[in-house]
Amino acid sequence: MMNNLAKLGCNEWILESVASEDLEQFELARVVAVHKDSYTVSNGEDEVLAELTGKIIFSASSPTDYPAVGDWVLVSFYDENTFAIIHKILPRKSLLNRKTSGKKVDFQLIAANIDAAFIVQSLNENFNLRRLERYLVMANESTIKPFVLLSKIDLLPKSTVKTRVEEINEVMPNLPVIPFSNNIEAGYNSVAEIMLPGLTYCLLGSSGVGKTTLLNNLLGEAVYKTKTVSKKESKGRHATTHRELIKLKTGALIIDTPGMRELGNLSVEQGIDETFSEILTLSEKCHFKDCTHFGEKGCAVLDAVEKSNLSAERYQNYIKLIKESAYNEMSYLDKRKKDKQFGKLCKTVMKHKKSQR
Repeated sequence: MMNNLAKLGCNEWILESVASEDLEQFELARVVAVHKDSYTVSNGEDEVLAELTGKIIFSASSPTDYPAVGDWVLVSFYDENTFAIIHKILPRKSLLNRKTSGKKVDFQLIAANIDAAFIVQSLNENFNLRRLERYLVMANESTIKPFVLLSKIDLLPKSTVKTRVEEINEVMPNLPVIPFSNNIEAGYNSVAEIMLPGLTYCLLGSSGVGKTTLLNNLLGEAVYKTKTVSKKESKGRHATTHRELIKLKTGALIIDTPGMRELGNLSVEQGIDETFSEILTLSEKCHFKDCTHFGEKGCAVLDAVEKSNLSAERYQNYIKLIKESAYNEMSYLDKRKKDKQFGKLCKTVMKHKKSQR
């Protein structure tokens, strides 16, 4: 059984997080797909449909209390391992999430227990340093190692590809960048070569950048449907409709995610500091310890922008992300407060009804 679980990425860290009495009562499994009202879990041998216990549903106070793709869970298997009930979600090594799209302020789970994130951008109109910074904030906040994959290198001159890589290296010198093409075997092989057995990777990026085609190339066959990119707007359409954990022949595991047209972050101070580390270093020289880098005298960050030692666009995106994160966090905390008050009201009403029976 443990050999089968190891193929799903199970390691000592996971096993140490499970109480021995729980293993006597339940079985260990990993969530490999999330559907609207159910899940698919695997013990390394069987993949079966699973549902949550009423206890998990009743006690959940936010989306993070529900399973995500990649989660390790304790389950009971039934009907000769054709159905399962999820009793408990184990502690997560990492969790990728984002703000829900639109005006609603809440978390949307993307994936859990990810070792590395492949942030994919195509080298046509999709290439955008500011959007890349947003994805990096998400990965760094979750302590997930980021890699940047630049697709469609076969459509551009080598000099343009080199310039794009230099643009990234200039502002993020320690970030691994891998240019590739889904149409050139040597291109996507360079991605496969860095993927290690037993580790879990995640594909992130907008629609149409080539994530699903890359996944098919890594699998060695066209398992997943791809959709064409609009020639008019160079925008892709969603090929992936749900998140799924996929095992490669090499032993590595990968999660494909639907393209994200909108990427908002909630409470990501650590991720911002790590992504914009040079601004954090500069801030230590500011005259005021609580400097917001937004108009104060003696601000080392603003001074660096003025002297062109720091890109004005990168600085503006930093300020934008700081403000957005703070606003979203305040709105989310306010929402949680209202949700708790509503929950207390419901319990009081139910208690009152019972006392009158």
